[in-house]
Amino acid sequence: MPLHRQLLQIAWPAFMAACAMEVLVFALVDPQDLYWSGQALALSRQAVYTAGFFAFWAISAAACAMAAMLGQRVE
Repeated sequence: MPLHRQLLQIAWPAFMAACAMEVLVFALVDPQDLYWSGQALALSRQAVYTAGFFAFWAISAAACAMAAMLGQRVE
């Protein structure tokens, strides 16, 4: 199977999972109420949403890649 197809098989489900996590987390959490080291974040809501989405996507992609790796046949 070509490498680009394998990457898409990891990236697409990870993207969908990140979308779902973004909706669930930020439906309950207001980015303006977040604190880091005892201080309020100095980022806009949109910046927190964006950073959160990419963090969720990276975590989901790692999980999908591990599942794909474990699902490969050993010959």
